[in-house]
Amino acid sequence: MNQESKINNKVINQIKPNNSHPTATKIFALGGLEEVGKNTYVIEQNNEIILIDAGVKFPDATMPGIEAVIPDYSYLKENKTKIKAIFITHGHEDHIGGIPYLLKEVDTIPKIYAPKLASALIRYKLKDKSVKTKTKIEIIDNTSIIKTHNFTVNFFAVNHSIPDAFGVCVKTSNGTIVSTGDYKFDWTPLGHNADLEKMAQMGKDGTTLFLADSTNAEVSGYTMTETIVVKRISELFSKAKGRILISTFASNVHRIQQIIEVATKHQRKVIVQGRSLERIISVIRQMGHLKVRDDAFIKPDEAKRLPNNQVVILCTGSQGEPLAALSRIANREHRQIRIIPGDTVIFSSSAIPGNKLDVERVINKLTRLNAIVEENSPLNWLHTSGHASQEEQKLMLSLIKPKYFMPMHGDYRMLKTHKETAVSVGVKADNIFICANGDTIIMEKGQCHLSNKRINADPVYVDGGKDMSEITTTAIIRDRQILSKEGLIAIVVSIDSQNNKLLAPPTFISRGSFYVRDSAPLVAESIAIVTRAINDVLKSDKVTFAILKNTIKSNLAPFIFKKKRRNPLIIPVILNKK
Repeated sequence: MNQESKINNKVINQIKPNNSHPTATKIFALGGLEEVGKNTYVIEQNNEIILIDAGVKFPDATMPGIEAVIPDYSYLKENKTKIKAIFITHGHEDHIGGIPYLLKEVDTIPKIYAPKLASALIRYKLKDKSVKTKTKIEIIDNTSIIKTHNFTVNFFAVNHSIPDAFGVCVKTSNGTIVSTGDYKFDWTPLGHNADLEKMAQMGKDGTTLFLADSTNAEVSGYTMTETIVVKRISELFSKAKGRILISTFASNVHRIQQIIEVATKHQRKVIVQGRSLERIISVIRQMGHLKVRDDAFIKPDEAKRLPNNQVVILCTGSQGEPLAALSRIANREHRQIRIIPGDTVIFSSSAIPGNKLDVERVINKLTRLNAIVEENSPLNWLHTSGHASQEEQKLMLSLIKPKYFMPMHGDYRMLKTHKETAVSVGVKADNIFICANGDTIIMEKGQCHLSNKRINADPVYVDGGKDMSEITTTAIIRDRQILSKEGLIAIVVSIDSQNNKLLAPPTFISRGSFYVRDSAPLVAESIAIVTRAINDVLKSDKVTFAILKNTIKSNLAPFIFKKKRRNPLIIPVILNKK
């Protein structure tokens, strides 16, 4: 067996290919379909499984207390001996953030192949999560080739908002699968150039199944080049007479690089506020993606010795997150930084749907403090997407020339729109699969069809570092939502289970539902309702704590709703004298 692992000549052989009779190739997603986030795509043939990306999804406002959302890894745990490698397209959280959770559950994965920056971020992430693993991380680029019994994998460079972004090409005995990862076409890129020739060659050679990023499927035209944004930011730096506070996505590495380089060019020192920004800046400096001297950065207390027009504060909070640095500054809660009238605050980002009100709230507070606020708009280009718009998607489809197509990485409406775009450039509508997580495509002898069998791909929620199944978590999240909106009522009941007697009137406790002192008649009537219901149950032959609790809930909830039009969480507490 050839155990070569030669990164220098970019050929990595895990196992010599065999000549066994080919069987069908299965392709499915555990995450990334009908959603934006937790991209995890699985390819299986014979006794081998490979993964493309292993991402995480961040919780929204409907998931109080949840740290992250990851795929259900049950199928991978059941088939862990088959898994040969994870192939990473780039270093964003929705593509690498699930790796610590996956390796905790499946500790037999031999290799992770990732671009240079993603490799560094994965190592940092594993250390931060205290994950000890035997999995080796090896660096790839657009010349790397990895072979197993069933798969030959190579890569092609794409443009994105982070350095070292690649698409993946997987050749099997049943056909070729191509996945773009996240991409756009930028003709004046800040990073490497896209491999147009390689893409065209894949189209010439024949692509059986194509998986492509659908994030901007509903956006017409072309995605604006990053260099225009950098030019506009530089203009604002020249114009600003006082301090500059600038916020962007911590994941937008190219933008962070350019902001710091523009600040240095304008002889401004940079204060970094926010752990995620500090981490990514440390990593990209170590890797040579950001070439500035150590004295380009200062601490907040050092800024007092400098004129205001020599200071830039690069901070988190572009989405109005309550605990992020910019929000705390706007709320005058930051320990070291206060807005000085005349400060220029630049939002080098666009509000993610659902965050607009939070962003507007922060902007209003900053304006009230007499800051000059610059937002992204069609006339003020301070942000551009890292994802392809419709004309770029048409170009990619025309280069790859797929026989079959599965739009990925997008909400359902994005996937559907991407299908329409594909049809407009000649892909047959019957050959396009709009899939959900767990739907399985079967590829055999160059033909693809949708299987009638699905893989379990329910979301798993991470709460305080612990994973919870969807069944458990759905109930917990529902309770948290009720608590946040409706409050809770606790009913404490003391009984003598030996004699089936109520020892004292129930105690009524309300938290966040309504003010008890102003509702004495309602409280008295609630206690009377619970007392009657409990006494009726205690007269029966079969009494259990479960029956008592259900009785309290079923009798009290309709009464509270009728009187207060509220549905608080009702928590019965049974005290038993034995």
